[in-house]
Amino acid sequence: MIDWLHGAVLGLVQGLTEFLPVSSSAHLRVFSALAGWDDPGAAFTAVTQLGTESAVLIYFRRDIAAIIKAWTLSLFRAEWRRDQNAKLGWYVIVGTLPIGIIGKLFQDTIETTLRDLRLIGTTLIVFGLILAVADRSRAVRNARPISSLTFPHALMYGAAQSLALIPGVSRSGGTISAGLFLGYSREAAARYSFLLAIPAVLASGTLELFKIGEGPAPAWGPTVLATVIAFAVGYAAIAWFLKYISHNSFMPFVIYRVLLGITIIALVTAGTLAPDAGAVH
Repeated sequence: MIDWLHGAVLGLVQGLTEFLPVSSSAHLRVFSALAGWDDPGAAFTAVTQLGTESAVLIYFRRDIAAIIKAWTLSLFRAEWRRDQNAKLGWYVIVGTLPIGIIGKLFQDTIETTLRDLRLIGTTLIVFGLILAVADRSRAVRNARPISSLTFPHALMYGAAQSLALIPGVSRSGGTISAGLFLGYSREAAARYSFLLAIPAVLASGTLELFKIGEGPAPAWGPTVLATVIAFAVGYAAIAWFLKYISHNSFMPFVIYRVLLGITIIALVTAGTLAPDAGAVH
């Protein structure tokens, strides 16, 4: 059962890891297992992401307002359809389609089978190495700005985002890797990654809200506390991360992911951690 202390700690973990390419859902699952707590579950994860996504809405409020305004005007006035912000609005919509479709089709698998610690350890390692290759490939090209985004690229970003339904992949890690492979700068890849996550996270979190407090889902109180803490910590994490990647590579995150993945697999193999998610009370 998730009590107030568990909720506060997991909210901190969510806020610290949501925007870094290390997978917040994996960290919530793994940290709970290491602490001897029940798996908080997909519903708790999705709802606390509303907190971190609220941080995105506030941090990028000017960008988002400009995109919504231009996109709306483009529906009625032809001259606005060439505006970059209007195009970006369509790119976010297109990029959201893959995760919406796949999430709906495989919801039960996502909430059960994919939370196995052996799978999480493996995805942390594999997609960490993919991020390393992507960062290396970007370094030898002329980096694209976000203004050069196209519909095919938006769809590729979206396909990469859908992989984040698997704990351990990382929403930001997957979409940023896709952006780097496509030749975008680290900052451009991260910025579009954050914007692209808004519709998917808000929709998922809102749907999961109805499960909180019912059946095996955590209680309302600790979940709300976790969400508020995730918002505050997440806002600071966005500012730090965007500043960090403007001058540094993703290699520290790659090394961390690989080491964490190896540790998880070793602990499961040794019998210290049970691979399957425990019941949430």
